[in-house]
Amino acid sequence: MEITLAADRRARLATHLQQLFAKEFDETLSEFRAGEIIDLMLRTLGPVVYNQAVDDVREHFQKKLDDL
Repeated sequence: MEITLAADRRARLATHLQQLFAKEFDETLSEFRAGEIIDLMLRTLGPVVYNQAVDDVREHFQKKLDDL
């Protein structure tokens, strides 16, 4: 499953990454490199985070159903 971001959200995230690298690592991060990092994170962490969120919601609703 491919996880994609809306263009405005992706742009904000890229800007945030560029600011983080400038502040914390004293390194200039191009828009292209920021996009590549975002793509890598989406491919590697995206499915794990998504599945955890689904499990958390399922558990939450199951507890609510059990209370009924």
